[in-house]
Amino acid sequence: MNIVTCIKQVPDTSEVKIDRETNTLIREGVPSIINPFDLNAIEEGLLLRERFGGSVTVISMGPPQVETALREALSLGVDRAVLLCDRAFAGSDTLATSYTLAVGIKKIDFDLILCGKQAIDGDTAQVGPEIAEWLDIPHLTYVSHLNEVSPAAITVSRLLEGGYEQASASLPALLTVVKELNEPRLPSYRASLRAKIQPVTVWGAADLDLDAGRIGIQGSPTKVTRSFVPELERQGQFLAGSPEEQAKALIAALQSARIIHGCS
Repeated sequence: MNIVTCIKQVPDTSEVKIDRETNTLIREGVPSIINPFDLNAIEEGLLLRERFGGSVTVISMGPPQVETALREALSLGVDRAVLLCDRAFAGSDTLATSYTLAVGIKKIDFDLILCGKQAIDGDTAQVGPEIAEWLDIPHLTYVSHLNEVSPAAITVSRLLEGGYEQASASLPALLTVVKELNEPRLPSYRASLRAKIQPVTVWGAADLDLDAGRIGIQGSPTKVTRSFVPELERQGQFLAGSPEEQAKALIAALQSARIIHGCS
């Protein structure tokens, strides 16, 4: 089984800051990591390769420094790493990103595509399903367990707010996975050293059969007009008196604020 895993290099969210002049994330000097949900996707790809044979290829789109994340994936045991890197891809929203990744994936032999459920910097959960739509293949989201896997089809459990749902799809297909799926492995020291010298394939716009109108800023209908950290102003109020008096005062305050109606 040949598996493609999409990964994204993201800023460590505990360190994220916003430039109030440009309303963009400040990435300079901020440590970058592989999106945590993508680590679960990598791990599941490796587990499937151990069961069925085949290969695991990781692919990412971004600037040259994303190679660091790809080499980390290589240290975990994937077979091949591909970076889509070109100035023409800059400014891509989820639609342009998914299109570019889909075109890159078309150049790779695959039976299954694995993605993390979402990236922790954007939290849109859109890129995975959009890749499947561009490739015209079925997709299953929020996968927490692989129930049955065969060369022709896959059956999974999907994590929902109120429980689980079982769903199936024919292959090739795309899955987005949640952290409950597995426990990502750690690289060995020897594997980390080997990953430093392994080749990383880099494809630019000229290497892909792209529609220039669908990539980068030109292919991005989403326009961010403002990014900001909400400023919370909370004021506490102490209620005096007996419990009954406090309850009546609380109800009166809630009614005054039009949070509740008709209580007495």
